[in-house]
Amino acid sequence: MAGAVGAAEVFEAAGAEEVAKEAEAADVLGAAGAVEAVELQPSGADLTGELSPALPTLAAGDEGPPGSVLFGGPDDSGDEAERLARVAWSRLVEPADARAGELVARLGAVAALAEARAGLHGERYVNKLAGLDPAQDLRNLLRIGGRLVVPSDPEWPEGLNRLEVEMPFCLYVLGPLHLARAGARAVSIVGARAATGYGEHMASELAVGCAERGMTVISGAALGIDAAAHRGALAVGGPTVAVLAGGLDRAYPPSNELLIKEVGRHGAVISEVPIGSAPTRWRFILRNRIIAALGQATCVVEAGSRSGTMGTAEWADRLSRPVGAVPGPVTSPSSYGAHRLLRKGAVCITSAAELCELAGPIGEFADEQESPVSADFTGLEPRDLRVLDALPLRAALALAALGAAVEQDEGSLLASLARLELRGLAEPAGPGAEQWRRARGGGPGKE
Repeated sequence: MAGAVGAAEVFEAAGAEEVAKEAEAADVLGAAGAVEAVELQPSGADLTGELSPALPTLAAGDEGPPGSVLFGGPDDSGDEAERLARVAWSRLVEPADARAGELVARLGAVAALAEARAGLHGERYVNKLAGLDPAQDLRNLLRIGGRLVVPSDPEWPEGLNRLEVEMPFCLYVLGPLHLARAGARAVSIVGARAATGYGEHMASELAVGCAERGMTVISGAALGIDAAAHRGALAVGGPTVAVLAGGLDRAYPPSNELLIKEVGRHGAVISEVPIGSAPTRWRFILRNRIIAALGQATCVVEAGSRSGTMGTAEWADRLSRPVGAVPGPVTSPSSYGAHRLLRKGAVCITSAAELCELAGPIGEFADEQESPVSADFTGLEPRDLRVLDALPLRAALALAALGAAVEQDEGSLLASLARLELRGLAEPAGPGAEQWRRARGGGPGKE
């Protein structure tokens, strides 16, 4: 893989046409205030089965009580000044500002802000400080049901610490998913916005398989591959995190607004910039470092010759995260970037099992073997094949739900399941044969 690169180099390398087109549109929309704010309400229970704390709603002028989710819990109320200062820094400078990051890392956010206000670091901060209102930024966050996460919080994802002075000052979070637990087993799936049908299919299949194996799917909520990855994880009730380039109230692209809402209800939507911040070109490029840092591995499904996705792979390489790439047709321009990564040493990914092996703890997924699908389908009747396609790999499916999915009555469905069971392709998942799944000892997708 390529050597380490800095933020500026990544921005130049990823000054991709597809990113530029969307980001330029975002600049215009942001400047005109045309990107409408959307209310993304969390569900109240995270995917680990633990109830999330109730998110308070603030009235106008309410500063927010110490001990609320704003201030990190009952034991952390003394951190209010530090948290407010980090919010101020997130508004004061652009993401990945290494000079500001070094200053905050050395002095702490409060002391660094005091020095900046005193003009000890030049005029670059002084003029902007006058217009800052971090308390209002936090009230805006609470109004949409969000919470603030800072590096000292237990929820802070450990992977972000790899960014060192370029890590976010804080995270604005919407959704019930606990970021630290989700980030402990996570994979980043990224790719082109102008994706092909093949690319979207592969992204969805990889996300489904990873989510079923307990991995969190990280992506950027963009069109194409990102959206397919989020949808795949949501389809099987798996955890997923969307990293936005703008504020949490800026659902961008607007066509993915409903998808982003769903991620906010069942997973987590995060941003390093405050509510109201526009998704500018620079922020699109630099949010990729967060996507790369959150996943234990990054997989590029499709990428053109100048795709911004290549920047995510560069960040992963810089952070010593493994990089995988999905091969495509050699004649497809959409697979050029993935093939270039493979030539440079990225791991070839053709299945969710291979991606989980790349991202998971050493040895956990090493014994999984996935058989070619065509050999197991030989001689199957069409209706049996349809039932087999509808059966999940790990989670079981109730007879009623399976019958609705394949549009068969119970008698015909049980006959198909019996034939599949005799061939070792399906098995009941509990007593009474009320739930079924693909057999673990054989058949398509065996593990």
